[in-house]
Amino acid sequence: MTIRIYVDEDAMDRDLVEGLRARGVDVLTALEAGMIERSDEEHLDFATREGRILYSFNIKDFYRLHQEYLARGKSHSGIILARQQHYSLGEQMRRLLKLIATRSEEEMRNRVEFLSTWH
Repeated sequence: MTIRIYVDEDAMDRDLVEGLRARGVDVLTALEAGMIERSDEEHLDFATREGRILYSFNIKDFYRLHQEYLARGKSHSGIILARQQHYSLGEQMRRLLKLIATRSEEEMRNRVEFLSTWH
């Protein structure tokens, strides 16, 4: 199946979301989902329930949460992490589109991908 994205509060950018949608990507933001000011775990659990891959700039916390989930035998739909203010809007879009074209929803399960590796 095609990857569907959930963008947390840290990574929400209207232009990025609109650009991805214009290219056929199914994107849901934390704002649209009514998930503003929720914990990282709530964001990851919501994304998983919705069958979406979480996209965030919150590398430290979500990588830690990923490791905790694996240690507890808890599953998640996948996480894409990027350094904040490191990539232009166009670069984020190119890298995300490349990842989406390469990985399946099944391949992303319980996996963390770093945007830095998708150049």
